[in-house]
Amino acid sequence: MSIQSFLFKKYADWKLKDMPEAQREQMLTLVQKDPELFKRIGEEIERRKRGGESEMKAAMDVMRKHREEIAALMRR
Repeated sequence: MSIQSFLFKKYADWKLKDMPEAQREQMLTLVQKDPELFKRIGEEIERRKRGGESEMKAAMDVMRKHREEIAALMRR
């Protein structure tokens, strides 16, 4: 395990502490498969939040937009 992946895992554990362990591991696996996709998703959510949308609405819309890409990652 590289230092970067170790730090990422620790950060994710901290941010997702309220999420059940199995879901947290699934999320980490997806992010590790395609970190660029999740970087784009995060940037788009932030851009929408700065534009005045609520975080929940922005996240739901962006995740819906990228639903096919996420589903493809889950099938891999």
